[in-house]
Amino acid sequence: MALAIFDLDNTLLGGDSDHAWGEFLTSEGIVDSAEFQQQNDEFYRQYQQGGLDIHAYLSFALAPLSRFSSAELNKLHQTFMAKYIAPLRLPKADALIKQHRDADDFLMIITATNSFVTGPIAAALGIDTLLASEAEIIHGRYTGKPTGTPCFQSGKVQRLEEWLAANNKNLDGSYFYSDSHNDLPLLKVVDKPVAVDPDDKLRAYAVEAGWPVISLR
Repeated sequence: MALAIFDLDNTLLGGDSDHAWGEFLTSEGIVDSAEFQQQNDEFYRQYQQGGLDIHAYLSFALAPLSRFSSAELNKLHQTFMAKYIAPLRLPKADALIKQHRDADDFLMIITATNSFVTGPIAAALGIDTLLASEAEIIHGRYTGKPTGTPCFQSGKVQRLEEWLAANNKNLDGSYFYSDSHNDLPLLKVVDKPVAVDPDDKLRAYAVEAGWPVISLR
């Protein structure tokens, strides 16, 4: 059983779920629209350029969660899934997941986006395991702070290595699909890296390295 590992945003989805969550909070009037949207867009720009301070971003993105109970958050997320995530689903991505499932591969998403946003998305996609940036929870409520190693850049490799050791698995025959140059540390350690609708930096690296370049759009 080989690992089939996927990035989520702009890979399995035709957009960024983390950025979309920010847009959802703005549209629902949950956060100050002008200030929050400006910061959300700026962090996304930094991510695209490879200069994101992941700790600062997670603190920003997770702060609104502390204002709501788990029941309230679950209700908000259901609305978010219907309004923002459903339109981002890609038939070709669903077909690729099915291809690996039919091959009895173990399906995993590794994403920098926090597990509150991505957990229900991974479940809807039928993914076996999710590794994501984690939000601190105390007494059943989100504190608005990140915890643990952020699942970003080299942190994805660290989190995966910890998971492999804990689950007695290895990377023999493993795949990793990603759109972003931020994922080069992990793309370089799997057996079968695949660039998916890649950004310019990743496309150039993939072409030089002889990696497959595919589109799921």
